[in-house]
Amino acid sequence: MSRTFARSLSRKKIMSNDGKLIGTLKNIRVDFDSGQVLDMIIHPDQTFVTDGFRMEDDKLLIVPFEAVKDVKDYIVVDRFLARK
Repeated sequence: MSRTFARSLSRKKIMSNDGKLIGTLKNIRVDFDSGQVLDMIIHPDQTFVTDGFRMEDDKLLIVPFEAVKDVKDYIVVDRFLARK
């Protein structure tokens, strides 16, 4: 995956690899000791069913960064890797 500045990810739409809109990126979690991006924190789209996904405060969707497959106009994630 190519290098991307975090500020360019702000408010980017998140899509699953099967074409479903998941939501909008709110924030990311980073391990400052290793520099590794751990999770994406997402405002889920109203049409996206969040059952089986990790949630925070019952309103934010947590997706491990390892589920990211591509970053272009959208952030594309593997829907099965994004689950708990």
